[in-house]
Amino acid sequence: MSGKKVAVWGPESLQVYKRLLGYSGRYWLVAVISVIGMAVDGGGLAIFTQQLRPIIDKLFAQKDPYLIFWMPIWIILIFVVRGVGTFASGYGISYIGRNVVNSIQRDVFAAYLRLPAAFFGKEHSGHQISRITYTSEQVAAAATDSVKVGVTEGVTVIGMLYVMLHNSVYLTSALLVMIPAILYISSIVSRRYRQISRHIQGMMGSVTGTVEETVSAHREVRIYGGQQHAASRFADVTDRARYLNLKIAATNASSSSAIQTVASFALAGLVFLGSRPSVIGSITPGVFVTVLTAMGGMLPSLKRLTNVQANIQSGISAAESLFEVMDMPPEVDHGTEVLERARGDLRFQDVRLIYPRNDFEALAGVNLHCAPGTVTALVGRSGSGKSSLVSLLPRFNEPTSGHILLDDADYGSYTLLSLRRQIAWVGQSVVLFDGTVAENIAYGELSGASEQDIVAAAEAANAMEFIQRLPKGIHSHIGEGGNMLSGGQRQRLAIARAILKNAPILVLDEATSALDTESERLIQQALQRLMRDRTTLVIAHRLSTIEHADQIAVMDHGRIIECGTHTELMALNGHYAALHRMQFNERPAAVAAD
Repeated sequence: MSGKKVAVWGPESLQVYKRLLGYSGRYWLVAVISVIGMAVDGGGLAIFTQQLRPIIDKLFAQKDPYLIFWMPIWIILIFVVRGVGTFASGYGISYIGRNVVNSIQRDVFAAYLRLPAAFFGKEHSGHQISRITYTSEQVAAAATDSVKVGVTEGVTVIGMLYVMLHNSVYLTSALLVMIPAILYISSIVSRRYRQISRHIQGMMGSVTGTVEETVSAHREVRIYGGQQHAASRFADVTDRARYLNLKIAATNASSSSAIQTVASFALAGLVFLGSRPSVIGSITPGVFVTVLTAMGGMLPSLKRLTNVQANIQSGISAAESLFEVMDMPPEVDHGTEVLERARGDLRFQDVRLIYPRNDFEALAGVNLHCAPGTVTALVGRSGSGKSSLVSLLPRFNEPTSGHILLDDADYGSYTLLSLRRQIAWVGQSVVLFDGTVAENIAYGELSGASEQDIVAAAEAANAMEFIQRLPKGIHSHIGEGGNMLSGGQRQRLAIARAILKNAPILVLDEATSALDTESERLIQQALQRLMRDRTTLVIAHRLSTIEHADQIAVMDHGRIIECGTHTELMALNGHYAALHRMQFNERPAAVAAD
């Protein structure tokens, strides 16, 4: 653990807590009713304690007939009213708490939707999921539950203190032993809670990420016998989470033990003061029992108030993590011009891209012209910059230098939304969602498409041949990530989605790899229909699929080192020709002639 000291209630903490309470403030009417209920709950116990003096001194000692008749009724009324307050505060706080969690989860999720692509590569997805599933729950305790305990127990402590002072200022002086020590213990516990909570939030992200990885890769885990490794890794992260949670438990137990020890001195002091020869005759049994009971009733409330301070600090630590994400700047969009429909004339002019995370130069001065309606294939070994180049088109990344022109205008002058409407994307890793076939084809802005258009897109993608065999046709559910479909079927749904979008620019990122011959044939036919009259960029490793491209750009170390048609590049006998011979096991022409 870091040795850095944590300010328990610094200006930043107060600002965070104020912002957190702002979520509760939206439900102010429920909050007012809840606070009244808390006050009634806490005050009811103090009122009952105050009645102990007349019960002992008058009801039992003097046999007062008035109290004999009315006292049982008063006790019932006190606890009935207190019960109403308990229900109002308990339900009201739960209502506010669930709404606060819901609002924060939505705000964090909304932040995820607007953050740039680079954000999602900086940390494990488990941490991003944990913010919504675990960390957001933490803040509810600080924003609502802690307020409930703080008000209820605070009123109880104040009420009990009033009862003690009202009955005997002399005996109440025993509290002077207890109050400063409890405040000191509370300060230590709060600081420790804040430090440990930060580590726990990180560990919960690691736990979530480990489970997510293992579940999504369950086939690989079994094929490669990785069960032991996965179990060991999971045990490691959960052991660390357990260790941190036990630290929290130890802190709680230590504080409770310390408070009880301090309280014992206060109670002993009260007995000592009350039994002095000079005062023992002037203090009635009712007064002594009432003050003693009030002090005893105050102790659990003081213990809970100590934990409240710690829970608030834990919630503030969680809120800081959530607000940090909410306050991150969204994707940069300086575009002002709305592009209705592009012609598809693309130019890359001396484009360079350096990834800031590791200062890696992915693109080193790329110059490329993609004429409207033509097919440009990008080939080269892994890491040559092909994917980095196409990632610039929808502005997932911004060029470090150079210019990208779309229809003779800087593509940064177009609004992000209108620019991305010009691009359809079919990748090697098909992304489908847990829904129906129709919902996956007509996804997002396409959701208003008619059933006729969806079917037409599916037919053009050669997808209807398997869709019509599904129980409910295009309204059949396909499972999480389309796991009820084969790889070729998922690929055809992705192509149908791109066909339905009907965008003038198309990116195909190795869209036919790892497919059987029949699926590849159907997908190639679908792609031919999809590419018609569109400016298409194809990332390909299998050169047989791009021999008919209008131009082939060979990339290496972030540069285009050769560009031309298949015939031209084969005649050049350079890098492309060498790649082609490697894939088809051909011998160089000069060697063959020998």
